[in-house]
Amino acid sequence: MTPQDASVAAAKTCLLAPVVPVLVIDDASTAADLARALVAGGLPALEVTLRTPAALEAIRQMAAVPGGVVGAGTLLTPKDVEDAKAAGATFGVSPGATDILLDACEANDLPLLPGTATASEAMRLLERGYTVQKFFPAEANGGAPALKAIGAPLPQVKFCPTGGVNLRNARDYLGLSNTLCVGGSWVAPKDKVVAGDWAGITALAKEAAALS
Repeated sequence: MTPQDASVAAAKTCLLAPVVPVLVIDDASTAADLARALVAGGLPALEVTLRTPAALEAIRQMAAVPGGVVGAGTLLTPKDVEDAKAAGATFGVSPGATDILLDACEANDLPLLPGTATASEAMRLLERGYTVQKFFPAEANGGAPALKAIGAPLPQVKFCPTGGVNLRNARDYLGLSNTLCVGGSWVAPKDKVVAGDWAGITALAKEAAALS
């Protein structure tokens, strides 16, 4: 997969809904119900971060849920890429980008949303052909004003800002011309997942899906 093809695929995923849930899953047995709740609320693109031992099994469970588009976040190594693809991930997300990681995603035909924090990093990814990127950590890097400023000289690049994004500030990002969607964890709070409050999560997803 070329970087250009990866960016086209990443853009399609980002445009499915204004918010991509960023999910840290501790218990894979909740994964399918969680995916169904989020999809029912209008958030089909789901990022499962590879931060827990349950993550890969969670991806497997979620990949079987109708209407869901499941990806793997926190990709750091080629093994992460291979494991995520084998588990059923259809896209990847990384906090940053290295040549080794980019090579692995391209070799495994896994569309990547590569992380960037500065104009120089965004330019380097653009040189390689990645026109859709993740702005991370968004709030720590200056928030929506910073992303707007980066967009002025780099209109070719579109972003999914993640990191500190929530219901209160999501519209600040979504109102920018260089933002396709945002990534956030607020739509699947741990207490609701543990309690099995799937109706509550669907309600949060509906609220997020209505953002613009």
